[in-house]
Amino acid sequence: MKKTKNRWLIALSGVGIHICIGSVYAWSNFTNPLIQEFGWSASQVQMTFSVAILFLGLSAAFLGHFVEKHGPRKAGLLASIFFGIGVFGSGFAVHAGSLPLLYLFYGVLGGIGLGVGYITPVSTLVKWFPDRRGLATGLAIMGFGFAAAISSPIMDALIKGLGTANAFFILGIGYFIIMTLSSLYLEKPAEDWKPKGFSEQNRQKKARVTTDLSQLTANESIKTARFYYLWFMLFINTTCGIAILSAAKPLAQESIGLTTTEAAALVGILGLFNGFGRLGWASISDYFGRANTYTTFFVLQIILFAVLPHTTISIMFQIMLAIIYTCYGGGFATIPAFIGDLFGTKQLGAIHGYILTAWAAAGLAGPLFAAWIKDITGSYANSLTFFSGLFIIAFIISLIIRIDIKKLREKKIQQSTTKTA
Repeated sequence: MKKTKNRWLIALSGVGIHICIGSVYAWSNFTNPLIQEFGWSASQVQMTFSVAILFLGLSAAFLGHFVEKHGPRKAGLLASIFFGIGVFGSGFAVHAGSLPLLYLFYGVLGGIGLGVGYITPVSTLVKWFPDRRGLATGLAIMGFGFAAAISSPIMDALIKGLGTANAFFILGIGYFIIMTLSSLYLEKPAEDWKPKGFSEQNRQKKARVTTDLSQLTANESIKTARFYYLWFMLFINTTCGIAILSAAKPLAQESIGLTTTEAAALVGILGLFNGFGRLGWASISDYFGRANTYTTFFVLQIILFAVLPHTTISIMFQIMLAIIYTCYGGGFATIPAFIGDLFGTKQLGAIHGYILTAWAAAGLAGPLFAAWIKDITGSYANSLTFFSGLFIIAFIISLIIRIDIKKLREKKIQQSTTKTA
């Protein structure tokens, strides 16, 4: 008999991959060195990050089927190859002083590695943790949230000590090794596998996790209304969250008069709330329910985004920003478990990939809108009222999806009754 792998080591492998690809959030470490070295504009350098996020969403959508067809090990190795080459090749782009090559290597190739690397561990962990879906996906995606805090000092030291190009070379090799080793341990559980002592009764006592309400393929899922409910909920949560992330530093300076150094320190601390929110909210959803968790995100943020522009008390302003950051991270970590509940695990990776196109769209829409409002009105704070209105729409969607969930649950009960009759 084949020995079953340790599911917690599978989770650790997922964290290893996400810590590597999550370093994309530390891209700003390269911004000033590249500007100073080549005289490129800030927007030209920032475009590298935008291209990477765009290809993250696109590759997650188009290669989700690859993950399901070939398994997590091959998908993880594919991610390590693309991301490793993307980062390593960026060193050649810097040596050549070529911005298009930087877009190609870090943006396109690295972005493809990001997309495949993001969905691979998540879809696998949902299958290994039927009793704790939220906790498992929260663990992996928490790694993505914390990656910037881990990568930033390493990048800074490498750039200062060895130069920008060599920093890319070393990081590319390091990421490739860590992601490859992590991928080699990844594996789907056997179809009939269940964790030790797992039963429906125990499951209901320990956590409020529903059985899968359907088992659909990715192509079947996009024909349902609930797929688009999830897409728009993630899009709104991410659009508003990314806008705050991109403007947090100047917003803090405008609203509560922090210095540049104090605002930068605040942004760093808030990044921890982004990471902890991923694990915390996803774990809570195991007990509280996915729909209830998302509704809570939206109720909180309707209030916070409306009140934040009028808050001048420093500590209150910072607490509110911290809560928003947890909701932003929690939205990413809870969505895979939500997908598993509503569509099953048959092609979860592919469905998750389709849903993540919301992230690609939000990555462009959020920061651009916040910057546009700033240009027109002279203040980032004015965009927050608009975002509060968006959260009202998301709140309504989070109520409508419950009708779909109720129908699915009744249908499943009816089918069970018919089988036993």
